[in-house]
Amino acid sequence: MPSIRASLLALALSAAACAQMPADAASARKSWVVQQIYQQNHPYAASASGELDTKLATMADGPFAFYRGTAHLFFQDMTTLPASAYATTQTGYTWIGGDAHLGNFDASRDSSGKAVFKVADFDEGYLGQYVWDLRRLAASLVLAGRDNSLSDAAIGTAIDTLVGAYVDQMGEFKGNNGESAFRLTKDTTTGVVDDTIADADGKTRAKLLSKYTAVSGSARRFQALSNLVAVPAAAYSGVTSSMAGYVSSIAASKRYPAAFYTVKDVRQKLGSGVGSLGRARYYVLIEGASSSNADDVILEFKQEAVSAVAAAAPGRLPASAYDNHQGMRVARTAKAQTIDADVLIGYASVGAVPFYVHEKSPFQEDFDPAKLDSAGKLDTAAGYLGQALASAHALADQDYDSSVVSYSIDKQVSEAVTSKSGLKAEIRGFAFAYADQVKLDWEAFVEAYNAGTPLY
Repeated sequence: MPSIRASLLALALSAAACAQMPADAASARKSWVVQQIYQQNHPYAASASGELDTKLATMADGPFAFYRGTAHLFFQDMTTLPASAYATTQTGYTWIGGDAHLGNFDASRDSSGKAVFKVADFDEGYLGQYVWDLRRLAASLVLAGRDNSLSDAAIGTAIDTLVGAYVDQMGEFKGNNGESAFRLTKDTTTGVVDDTIADADGKTRAKLLSKYTAVSGSARRFQALSNLVAVPAAAYSGVTSSMAGYVSSIAASKRYPAAFYTVKDVRQKLGSGVGSLGRARYYVLIEGASSSNADDVILEFKQEAVSAVAAAAPGRLPASAYDNHQGMRVARTAKAQTIDADVLIGYASVGAVPFYVHEKSPFQEDFDPAKLDSAGKLDTAAGYLGQALASAHALADQDYDSSVVSYSIDKQVSEAVTSKSGLKAEIRGFAFAYADQVKLDWEAFVEAYNAGTPLY
């Protein structure tokens, strides 16, 4: 891989000023970025050119949108950038989410009915260094903060808050089982996070069903919408045939009676996400708890691929831990990183294609980075983001499955962070330097995009 910007290679992971990349290295980096984007998207070109066009147009909107669509670039860079001074061999086996950024948190009701704020995307779930999630999340604060016209000083303060909250929360979990009861709720949060939780808690199943479905006679079916389209008969049959495998992927103690999973309708969902655009996504309407149309359930089937993290830590999560099924890998990550996880989480194969399956929750609200439009709002939210990330990492260790992570990650991380102020400075320096590189990479992408260069 061509060298990344000299400032990043030489980055002592501090706040030192960046050096200028030589012209030939800059040109090589631009070509590499374009090539990597093409290679990432090309496998879906034949089946999803419209979705890929949407993805590229979204990524062209700005550096943060570009960042959301290029986790693969980030983890390629992790193979060459300096290691953290606060990482050990043991912390390198943290079960990370892999795509930690401001757009991948939400609020929703858990299976106990409690509305909580938490990590919300598990597509890249894998074993890796805890600092990779911190780095990626901190860089997203820079990119989103600049989108919101916040000063770098304010963003830097928020990054310090993020890192401090993460470290403090890990320290509180060390030596006890506190992570099993930790929740960010309306009673424990303020600001934009509290508002997000309130919005989630105020939603209803009826409202979600009315958004996507309609009742005609005695039958509920999906509406014909621009972003919810009919699927060919073969795809419809493939989804319905996969249901038996999906149900069997759910622990017997969490399964509902077979009638609950009766398929009523299937549609393809278009335009969701950024990084996952191009992969198939289906909404599947099922019967639910009774024959009444009022308690129907929408499942989301999401096609999965190899985790981007694997580029930086090849083979670290053994294929045997997820039966070499990428949908199972994502489902296991989702269950590992959340308390009272959705009981409908599972996985399926539609034909030979792996899918992660979960409920399209009626009680879910995305965390909106655009609402972090003041220094105070960003700083307050950053503390909760750090706590939510610590919770996810601490839950997904020996307490979840000792055959995957055989020790306490909160203990290992707490002992590795010998200086909280040092880690703050390291992550802050990385975040600003990497955000500058993302902007250069975005400019290279936009140049190629506007020139009509094939990008899938």
